[in-house]
Parts: sequence; C-alpha cells; structure tokens
Amino acid sequence: MTSEYEWVERFPGLSRLEPKIKELLLSRSNIIEVPKGVTIFGPENSPENMLFLLDGTVRVQQVSDTGHEIVLYRINAGESCVLTTACLLAFEDYAADGISETPVRAAAVPRDVFDELVAQSKSFRDFVFAAFSKRITGLFQMIDEVAFQRLDVRLADKLLSLANTDGTVMTTHQKLSVELGSAREVISRQLQEFQRRGWIEQARGRVNLLDKINLKQLAKHNT
Repeated sequence: MTSEYEWVERFPGLSRLEPKIKELLLSRSNIIEVPKGVTIFGPENSPENMLFLLDGTVRVQQVSDTGHEIVLYRINAGESCVLTTACLLAFEDYAADGISETPVRAAAVPRDVFDELVAQSKSFRDFVFAAFSKRITGLFQMIDEVAFQRLDVRLADKLLSLANTDGTVMTTHQKLSVELGSAREVISRQLQEFQRRGWIEQARGRVNLLDKINLKQLAKHNT
C-alpha cells in the first residue's frame, strides 16, 4: 500500500516536480477510499478534485440516451483520470460514468490547487498534458475499432485478453457488449457462431476457450 506521504512518487511525471510543488500536492491532497462497484463520478456532476489513482481500477463508460453502453477506458494504479482533467480545464460537467471495478484508493487534489499548478508550474502542465495526449490517442484507437473493425475479430481478441490461465473468461454477454460497444443480441449471436465452430463453450457467467489457435488467428486481423 502507498503511504499518503509518498503518493506523488507513484507518478513518474510528478516525482520529477520541484520540491515545493510536491509539498503543495502532498499537503493539500486527501487520500480517499472507495469500495468496489461505486459510481465515483457521473454526468451532470462537475469535478471538485483531480484524482490520482493509487490502488485499484476504475472503469470509465458512457451511456447513450437509448441505454447503449460502451467502455471508454480504464484507470489503473499510477494513472490520473483524463476525463476529470478535461472537465477541470474546460469547467464542464462529466459526460461519462466512473465506476470502481475494485476497491480503490486515490489522492484527491482540490480544483483550486490544480488550477494554481497548471497556471504556475510548467513541469506540472507537462505531466497533465502528456497523460491527456496518451489517453486521447487510445480513445481514437477505440473509436477506430468500434467504427471500422469487424466485431468477430474484436470479440476474439477481447476473449483472449480476458481469459485466465485455464482459458476461462468469467463474464456475461451484457458485459462483453459494453466492452465492445455493441448490442447484447449481436454479441450473443457471434458467441453462438464461435460455439458452433467448436472454438468456445458457454456456461452461465463464463466462456471456456476450447480452440485458442483459431481465435488467435482471427484476432490477428485486429492488429
């Protein structure tokens, strides 16, 4: 576990800050803890803090007016939330939900401290915009996959990435549809096709991968 007195060192960009800037971050931040399954932020709420994740994983997802969901990205330990950064910079409300997938610990830096550091510290600005640029690149890649890549290819790739060492994926059709930005019915039909080919076997709440070779061969089309 990371001590609240050393959390800045978990972030390479912050660990290189001037001592007085580090001290400001440490003295003005609070360590928060959130249990699994909690919505940390959501639409129509404006951020009051910049969040730096110390432990756990947060899933950021968007829901359309029709109830269609898609996972935009995940925040892992040692990362900051780019959506929070964007909202703080633009003085906008959140446009997506941030949900804790595991118990979470994070350093919360108040908005006024964030604004002060962005205005006065070049090294802090460099950290903020480097993280922002990296995430934006990832979002463009996700948009490209959703818009232009075949669903069967993306589904094969997702199953392989989620499988444990035994070749088992603990998930549901609904969760896979959210991960891939597709309708649950479409995911179900594609899984049935994989099962017909003998590549997978489905059970309640899990998918067993029976033929990783063919799944990998199909997933190569996504690279």
